Amino acid sequence: MKGPASMIGAARKAAPGVETWELALADETATAALASDVARILRPGDLMTLSGDLGAGKTTFARALVRARAGDPELEAPSPTFTLLQIYDLPRGAIVHADLYRLTGPEELEELGWEEAGEDAIVLVEWPDRIGADLPPDRLDLTLDLGASPESRKARLSGYGAFGNRLARLRDGRRFLDAAGWGDAARAHVQGDASSRLYERLTLGDRTAILMDAPPRAHGPAIYDGKSYLTLARLAVGVKPFVAVADALRAFGYGAPEIYAQDLANGFLLVEDLGYEPVAAGQPIASRYEAAVELLADLHGRSTPTELPVGRELYSVPPYDLPAMLVEVDLLLDWYMPHVAGAAPAPEARAEFRALWAAALEPILDETPTWTLRDYHSPNLTWRDDREGLQRLGVLDFQDMVFGPPAYDVVSLLQDARVDMQDGLELALAARYLERRRRADPGFDPRAFARAYATMGAQRATKILGIFVRLAKRDGKPGYLGNIPRVRRSLAANLAHPDLADLAAWCAANLDLTETSDR
Repeated sequence: MKGPASMIGAARKAAPGVETWELALADETATAALASDVARILRPGDLMTLSGDLGAGKTTFARALVRARAGDPELEAPSPTFTLLQIYDLPRGAIVHADLYRLTGPEELEELGWEEAGEDAIVLVEWPDRIGADLPPDRLDLTLDLGASPESRKARLSGYGAFGNRLARLRDGRRFLDAAGWGDAARAHVQGDASSRLYERLTLGDRTAILMDAPPRAHGPAIYDGKSYLTLARLAVGVKPFVAVADALRAFGYGAPEIYAQDLANGFLLVEDLGYEPVAAGQPIASRYEAAVELLADLHGRSTPTELPVGRELYSVPPYDLPAMLVEVDLLLDWYMPHVAGAAPAPEARAEFRALWAAALEPILDETPTWTLRDYHSPNLTWRDDREGLQRLGVLDFQDMVFGPPAYDVVSLLQDARVDMQDGLELALAARYLERRRRADPGFDPRAFARAYATMGAQRATKILGIFVRLAKRDGKPGYLGNIPRVRRSLAANLAHPDLADLAAWCAANLDLTETSDR
């Protein structure tokens, strides 16, 4: 990452467009609130300029932003008026606050240690005109206007280049919360999932809610039959499916969140806070997993509709069909195998792999499908002691729900990629599920379910090996690699089923699933 001098000094192309956001700042509290909002979208390497007359509030804004990034409203944040540079080494990354009012020209920047100070830091620059006209095309500008009175003070944010989309998202999210009556809520980041969605817990008085920020997803290039991966894998591109499925699950008596406010076009939802008490604390909490298994047994014994209402519209639940499952297992070939072997398999091996999977999946897909929530595992389940029955289980992350094999969600829960099961617990929970299903339906076939469980377990583990490497390599999330040994063990265990012998043979010939195979 280049430092500020490199960012600013080189000749650059003009930014393709500018997004703006104008708003009134009645007092310092409003200024601090805006700074807190902006702090959420800044990343190491970003440049933000602060302009306005003396006394307009530039330093007040910068100080509030530093404190917001630090998570410490009392942090000492002195003005850099005399030192010119103030550097903050914060847990979420460094911030360099520069006041260039006394600078006479760009050539003085080097003497300040500007290049070294701004390496991989967020850089806030007051009086950016002292640098010259050649500012980088990707930046965020703030102009503060004193107005005729303190009550008429205004702010104008301008996002240039790549910052345009980020500023537009921030602006639209703030407008959404204001319209929902939650604009004054305190906001705290909530650890999200592996997607691009962001989550915040809002607190307003004694009430809490979750803001789900899920911009519509771009389809990307076509990979088969003119279709994108999102289309083939039957993945949601917006928040409409989340609303439809949440309402449907609550109608069945399950603990999906209530939707308080929604902006389906832009991808903002304000939803019920299901709490943060987990179902697994280092390892599964058996009683909570039992409830999770019982919910699935109850769901799989129901008649589930193919269309769900969303306002005046209908949402059609897509099928978890053969193209979807095949494009998912391809992730092992495209990401995991190059990671561990240095290259993707030859075309002949790839064709054989797909043919073996098609044969293994055919009898599973011939069975009666049901709602498959698809991400039914510990990160997406919470526990609520103040509720009764199945309502004790809070259920999240179901926007990719499809019509698929009942075994998929059972194996997703019992072969969790992130937690180790205690000895015998997977078997005991599977037996509990089978007992509930047979009690409700004497015609339920445990042998067929066992085959489906192994097949779906192998398919899911194959997919996840590719996804975890993709998250590490493409998305810069290397922490997912730590789960790979656990997923390899699941894949090997599922491939031991007699009906998957041909697939097991292919993996033995082409894929090392031993504990030392990852690097």
